[in-house]
Amino acid sequence: MYKRRPSLKKESFTFLKRSFCSIKNGFNFNIGNPVVVEESRNSRTVILNRPHALNALSTPMGVRLTELYESWEKDPNVAFVVMKGNGRAFCSGGDVVKLYQLITQGKFEECKDCFRTFYRFMHLLATYSKPNVFCVPEILIGHHPDAGASYYLSHLPGYLGEYLGLTADKLSGEEMYNCGLATHFSLSKKLPLMENQLGKFSSPSFSAMKNFLDSHSHHSHLNHPNLLHRVDLINKCFGHGTVEEIINSLEREAKIRKDEWCISTVRKLKEAPPLSLKISLRSIREGRYQSLEECLAREYKITLRTISSQISNNFCQGVRARLVDKSLTPKWDPPSLEQVSEDMVEAYFAPPNAYEPDLDLPTTKLREASLIM
Repeated sequence: MYKRRPSLKKESFTFLKRSFCSIKNGFNFNIGNPVVVEESRNSRTVILNRPHALNALSTPMGVRLTELYESWEKDPNVAFVVMKGNGRAFCSGGDVVKLYQLITQGKFEECKDCFRTFYRFMHLLATYSKPNVFCVPEILIGHHPDAGASYYLSHLPGYLGEYLGLTADKLSGEEMYNCGLATHFSLSKKLPLMENQLGKFSSPSFSAMKNFLDSHSHHSHLNHPNLLHRVDLINKCFGHGTVEEIINSLEREAKIRKDEWCISTVRKLKEAPPLSLKISLRSIREGRYQSLEECLAREYKITLRTISSQISNNFCQGVRARLVDKSLTPKWDPPSLEQVSEDMVEAYFAPPNAYEPDLDLPTTKLREASLIM
């Protein structure tokens, strides 16, 4: 269980597959209703109910979630909100297979609407004025770190964000806590009790919620080998200015150290679409100096150009190869880093044209934000 500071998968941005917010044993209820709501005295629980699809979000789900969260934020009888996932996963992200089908059918406006809905909902979550309890993979399918990921990744210690964004690797709960991405970490066996006690809160403020989480936190010191023990090496290799330099640095370290981690990291980078690597690195670097709203607007612009396939068809290639026919043989375009020109990368960051309106976010609305994972 994690409490996110104002303004990541499993996801974050990657995605925690089993946590406070996933209902084990695939408990079946309201079959056919992808968003289920449970009411209690002073809280609301929303349950993502597509266990067969690992609770991947569709556009109607995004619209419904936005409506619910906006109404609860205005309701004085709702003190906090809980989000769960039915089945073995909380949420696997957006339904990219459905997006792939829409793109191949030429339904680009529906794709745009989908991403616009998701990005606005992510902004709503990130700026929500009430305690919001929830537990929440992209470059490997020819996409880029989006839905605010370039903001969160860029604010991780050193160059850990670059590593995670380019390799699509995951952090454990303990690693999230120890790198500062999460403010609390609790053991799974404690979660049912915590959920039960949460339901008894009369009017939980942010400070009361923090005190509650403090009392249930597990203080981990990561004595066993983990990613954070490699932070110096990650900074040394991923602090370079280009993807080529990052790979060269890793290859040098692999030769010197005979380190399997370096070798496997190089392999991951060479399996990823070269164009996406360069786009992602630039996006994360820009995120270091931008607000969450600016990051979401930039990511939305990149996403529109990604799904348009006007520059490259990598997104459809990646989804097809990994999730549709599962051949695991995508044909990346361009196929090598050397063939990715600066102009190609720049095209993803250029100002939007008349057919690509900016993402409309309520940037003028200032409110205290708290995300609890």
